[in-house]
Amino acid sequence: MSTLAATIPGGVDAARAWPAPPPPGSARVVLVARTHAAGLRAAQAAARQWASGTLPPGIHLLGLVLIADAPGRLPRPLRDLVRLISGGVPRTWLLPWVEALRLGEPPSRVALPAEYTRLATDLHHIAYDRGGSYA
Repeated sequence: MSTLAATIPGGVDAARAWPAPPPPGSARVVLVARTHAAGLRAAQAAARQWASGTLPPGIHLLGLVLIADAPGRLPRPLRDLVRLISGGVPRTWLLPWVEALRLGEPPSRVALPAEYTRLATDLHHIAYDRGGSYA
């Protein structure tokens, strides 16, 4: 299970693949990426797949979570790429660097920044208030 899935109630790690809900099911999906160049390019590719309409039926993209790959501000080229990708997904959340998570502390024992609570709250409202769960 990914660290983020462990911090968000109801979160499930889809292991770098789009879920395939059995018909007539649906899956609410949140893309997750680190903010380094490779992570952002992977998020951009996934956003393009979603936008192309070629995914299995029933996939509902809720947004993109970007997790800081290092402390501090992103370099300008990466900030520009974040802006570009964010324009192609329904919503984007930016989560800050948490050193304790990098060192392997279980998320349940880490005082997470407020952005994590906001993400969980937003996802709850988006997914559960519309019925169903998210993956």
